[in-house]
Amino acid sequence: MVSLTERPLGRPELLEAMGRRLRHRGPDATGSLLSSHAAFGVERLRIVDGRPQADQPYHNPSRTIWLICNGEIYNAPTLRTRFGRYPFRSRGDVESLVPLLEAEGTADLHEVEGMFALAAWRPEARSLTLARDRAGEKPLFYIELGGEIWFASEIQALLCHPDLRRELHEAALLEFLALGYVPEPHTIFQHVHKVPAGVSLTCRPGADPAFRQIPIPSVQFSGPPAAVRGRLRRLMENAVAKQMAADVPVGVFTSGGVDSSWIAALASRAAPAPIHTFTATFTDATYDEGPPARRLSRELGTHHVETVVGETELHEALHTVVRGMAEPLADPALLPTYLLARAAKEHVGVVLTGEGADELFGGYPTYLGHRLAGAYARAPGLVRRGVEGIASSIGATESPVPLSLLLRRFTSHAGDPWLERHIGWFGTGLLAHLSAEARSTVLGALPTITHRDPVRAAMELDFRTYLRDGLLVKLDRAGMLVSLETRAPFLDPHVIAFARGLPAESILRPWRGKAMLVEAAKTVVPRWVLRRRKRGLSVPIARWINRGLRDEVDRLFHPDALGKGGVLPALPINELLSDHRAGRANHARALWPVVVLRLWLDHWAPEKET
Repeated sequence: MVSLTERPLGRPELLEAMGRRLRHRGPDATGSLLSSHAAFGVERLRIVDGRPQADQPYHNPSRTIWLICNGEIYNAPTLRTRFGRYPFRSRGDVESLVPLLEAEGTADLHEVEGMFALAAWRPEARSLTLARDRAGEKPLFYIELGGEIWFASEIQALLCHPDLRRELHEAALLEFLALGYVPEPHTIFQHVHKVPAGVSLTCRPGADPAFRQIPIPSVQFSGPPAAVRGRLRRLMENAVAKQMAADVPVGVFTSGGVDSSWIAALASRAAPAPIHTFTATFTDATYDEGPPARRLSRELGTHHVETVVGETELHEALHTVVRGMAEPLADPALLPTYLLARAAKEHVGVVLTGEGADELFGGYPTYLGHRLAGAYARAPGLVRRGVEGIASSIGATESPVPLSLLLRRFTSHAGDPWLERHIGWFGTGLLAHLSAEARSTVLGALPTITHRDPVRAAMELDFRTYLRDGLLVKLDRAGMLVSLETRAPFLDPHVIAFARGLPAESILRPWRGKAMLVEAAKTVVPRWVLRRRKRGLSVPIARWINRGLRDEVDRLFHPDALGKGGVLPALPINELLSDHRAGRANHARALWPVVVLRLWLDHWAPEKET
């Protein structure tokens, strides 16, 4: 917390309470720096240099800069070499940022490679800078009240402020219902804000906040296809090697899919001893990724750990994550990810994951859908009616990706403009049930994308919204709830720059996504993995709503509960539930955000105390 006025901090003693609410993120050490106008606190998870002298906060010898940072700086060795005369007190990666900020200020944050959310305070200038990494792997929230700025890695720490009114943000609520997450810079609370990913925000007395973009390098790679694939292989090898750096054991989340398999293979090659791999196995065989992950582990020679996920475990995880997250997230995969992280924490302190590969290298079926939409719109009416007839004749199923659902989504939105089409395919399905004004609010909150190619536009949108505010939130919170650090090698800035410089035709080929990635991975990933159909981490939500979670859903969807406080807009929730229960349609995608929101309101509603 910092004061940007002449007045000293009003409630500095609440720093300790803020820390207690974040202790799950860093239970190994607590540190603080205090003055009349600033109070910095850190709950540290010791990953690199576990000695006390590496504990934060940091300051330079003259105390003209204070620094705290959540995350990992992967190019810390390079920065330490560059500032070789600086009197480093530790081997900690974060300390490498202090001389950089002292010498260059925040303008050179583009040199930093890593995942980070940082705060830098210059007492003499009374200047505070908050910044996040380009991909948005690490979260950072802030509030402005009474001339003070309070900031934290999670919202619940900010709720310690006695004057913060917990009013829900109406637009953010609509965004959550339509998308399943709240895109930056909004949060579910009206007066709490996110620092946008890849941005530094500097605040000084008497001046408006200054936002500065931390650019992603723009690099065009050309040459023979084999040379381009070789370049990607080297970038991934380097990214995995850098992210294996830790003074605690490092493992990998695997599913038997190409993304995590490539990372597991590269990590196994880089490690001096067999690594741990972790997989969620479902009691429902339709959703179980256990057998391919088990086979991959045997071939790579890893120590493999499986976590069994059934309805009992999912129910426990659901209530744990709702209580532990002060902002709702409707990705059902959050639940098995939390269970997987809890199991992994017993063996390792860090895990590598495959997040980012789909958005950067064209892995989602929706991208193929955008390619086909134009041809479908130009097809004769007889052909379109035939496809629609086939889609409507296929009954609803509870499978992870039912053909009927895919066909209905495609035919329902193929003729829409690319943005509405993408949200129709990729959102929760509730956008169509909102009023025209509410739909406009949701679409207006999304970033403006300038790509003319709808495939590249959709990929850019997903990178800047779904990845940042959905997948990476899932990964960060699931890991941090059990004090496990998660890292994503595909989000190395050099890999990001490479992917964004690829021509569209090398990313997506007819009927096949991630063409470049699959070709580049061939040298280390078994061929049988490359041939597997994309699955992803799915949860049998459709069946769960009808069976194990039935009583709770009925309670949450009772008219008195749905109308509580006038929070929810007018939505045909019970009609959707009735059709779902009767087997007339699979509405799990639309119903799940409402389940999560209602549970979240039970715990975090404005009138609740935490």
